[in-house]
Amino acid sequence: MKIQNALIFSGKAFVLGDDVNTDIHCSNKYMPGKDVAYVAAHAFEQLDSALAGDVAAQGGAILVAGDHFGINSSREQAVHVMRTMNIRAIVANSFGRQFFRNAINNGLPVFECDTRHVRAAQMIDVDFVSGSLKVDGVLHTKVEPLPQEILAILSMGGLIPFLQKYPDWNFA
Repeated sequence: MKIQNALIFSGKAFVLGDDVNTDIHCSNKYMPGKDVAYVAAHAFEQLDSALAGDVAAQGGAILVAGDHFGINSSREQAVHVMRTMNIRAIVANSFGRQFFRNAINNGLPVFECDTRHVRAAQMIDVDFVSGSLKVDGVLHTKVEPLPQEILAILSMGGLIPFLQKYPDWNFA
């Protein structure tokens, strides 16, 4: 299965720092008894109280972070919150491994590369198939693309839709 242009994302960079954990993405303060849209309206407010509204006003965004994005817990709701916010992709120096896998399983593209030189509001293009990141139209970095199996899962919107379409798929 070859993935072509289904995994190229462009948008304005919303830049976060290092060690942004899942409790900041979707605070437990808003979780009990609330739907995901309510939690999404309050996402990241410990870092930037306007971020959720700014992303909504833009019609979506690409998050750019430093080291260890998504560390601290296996809270899968954090991924659902970001998909509800219309976060198209996340680019970071590194990810918490549980978050990284939760993102892939739920169809949220994640891209690991050096982000130190990306600034807020720059236009970025992330090409998951070629493994490239452009900033303001200029190639910023090129990394080894994700394996074809992971690209296939992402292009289908997550692991469950992928397995519904390909129930006999063998990942070996």
